[in-house]
Amino acid sequence: MKSGLTLRALSAISLGLLHLPSAVFAAPSGSCDLSKRANGTGTETEIWGGITPSKDLVWQPCYAEPFECARLEVPLDYFDPDGRKAAIALIRRPATTQEGYRGPVLFNPGGPGGSGVSMVLATGEALGTIIGPQFDVVSFDPRGIGRSTPRANFFDTDVERILFATGAGPGPLVKDGVVSGVERVWAQAQLVGTLAASHDDGYLQHITTENTATDMLRIVQAHGQEKLQYWGFSYGTVLGATFAAMYPDKIERMVIDGVVDADDYYSAAWANSLEDSEKTFQIFADHCAEAGPTNCPFYAPEPADILRNITALQDKLLAEPVIVKTDKFYGIVDHTTLRFTLFRSLYSPYLFYKPLANALAQLAAGNGTALLSVLGAPAPYKCSCDEHEHDFAEVAEAFSAVACNDGAEVPNSLGELQDYWNKLAGEYQFADYWGTIHAGCTNWPKNKKPFHGPFVGNTSFPILLIGNTAGTFLLEPLQHSVANPLSDPVTPLSSAKKMAKGFKDSVVLTIDAGGHCSLYAPSVCASQYVNQYFQNGTLPEEGTVCEPIFKNSFLIPAAESAGGNSSVVERGLTDEDAKLLAAVQEVAGKFGSGSNFPGVSRRSL
Repeated sequence: MKSGLTLRALSAISLGLLHLPSAVFAAPSGSCDLSKRANGTGTETEIWGGITPSKDLVWQPCYAEPFECARLEVPLDYFDPDGRKAAIALIRRPATTQEGYRGPVLFNPGGPGGSGVSMVLATGEALGTIIGPQFDVVSFDPRGIGRSTPRANFFDTDVERILFATGAGPGPLVKDGVVSGVERVWAQAQLVGTLAASHDDGYLQHITTENTATDMLRIVQAHGQEKLQYWGFSYGTVLGATFAAMYPDKIERMVIDGVVDADDYYSAAWANSLEDSEKTFQIFADHCAEAGPTNCPFYAPEPADILRNITALQDKLLAEPVIVKTDKFYGIVDHTTLRFTLFRSLYSPYLFYKPLANALAQLAAGNGTALLSVLGAPAPYKCSCDEHEHDFAEVAEAFSAVACNDGAEVPNSLGELQDYWNKLAGEYQFADYWGTIHAGCTNWPKNKKPFHGPFVGNTSFPILLIGNTAGTFLLEPLQHSVANPLSDPVTPLSSAKKMAKGFKDSVVLTIDAGGHCSLYAPSVCASQYVNQYFQNGTLPEEGTVCEPIFKNSFLIPAAESAGGNSSVVERGLTDEDAKLLAAVQEVAGKFGSGSNFPGVSRRSL
């Protein structure tokens, strides 16, 4: 994910199997002000509770102009079309011109568990600029998620969920290739599976990517179209590939961006996602050493010194966590918190490396406030006077519901989990976090055989795949040579190339930059290709590589990263390209921060 594979709660990776301070883990605070409004047009419950689900797409104004919302009624179980129903929450930003109208483009932000409604609310106008004015920008909360009902929910109250998460304990520790602390994570997973089963009235088994793919076809058909136009990020690439495998003749346009190895995802192994993560982490040290003490507050003369200093900080926090208390939030910075923040920064180095360096420098001096701020720490949770205020809110368990239903059965054995995790840790530095995905499914209430592809097909239109890697993306070559180039930390370029082989005539577009998905590594060049693909079906030549907007994460002041810096952006742009640049920068600032999309920022895909 996110997404796709939110980092607002990387620790929600398996519903709080990892510990973060309460200030970081808190859900949006409730309020006794019952007049609280969503963008001035009503609470979330008033908006969505006021829309009657229908088999037809009945759009009505919502939030603020020009957004429109609908709830599409679909079978909960497609093998029982006359049985229980699900309601899919949709939002659209209508095309800004009817001249040459081209229909809807569906978006998925990743996760699994990411909210498409939240994504379009935050970036709908910018996404419309990238794909073109003739398209409706449409997204949805996938079945079981957020505003779609029935919603994955393992708790009776929001307070129970928060208390469960904050009491999860510290995360696992990797030392010399061996993971310790697996026992508590395994026990938490046992409890999560039991809670899921106890709150299941028969709906849970139907929250799958396979069903969501069919939901997308229903959305397209209800819109009066025959074929899908789609752009999916991270986990959204699993959704796209699943649709392509199931309905290869129903594709008009499909972009899958930050590509997940779908076979690995459905196997529940999560074995190859991190193959490029250490490259991205190494570049933090290389960039910092190259940038100098003025531009990198955590500077040391050599990258190896910077990495050693980070290790020293981690060791110090194991012995002595740092307390943080501000007027807006509070918490504890421990080893787990630091590891989470380091991993989080890999998703969007252009936004996060500079503030991360500042936070590390302050942490070394004994102040952890900046580190919690990098995480976007919200105010502590407060109960609401309205018991229904969060009925349509996104919740952490959506990730487990989709990932565990989709994946092959994970052995319910502590010994086998320990062996799995040790093997992962022997290969990847950030196995302590990534292993919790697999661990979170050890006691999952399986009810059906998961989808397994195969992910091949002669699609009715070729697919455009996008992946990130980098070797020469700096303004000047680094004095400190990098053995491995920067890449996507959780969806390596190799996955895009693998998935492309299964779909005839598909093409991989590479962005010579680090970060997760194209919108975490913004590039006008890549956006031009996406625009041309949606507009006229033009695919880039195989082997095409695009440059990013930003050239060095430490040479860009953090405040300017999201808004652009004329000294490091691409030059000589036409008026149209300048509009694309502004749109790409807006999406990068919002999408890349992870703060707008709990499902995209929730750790993973």
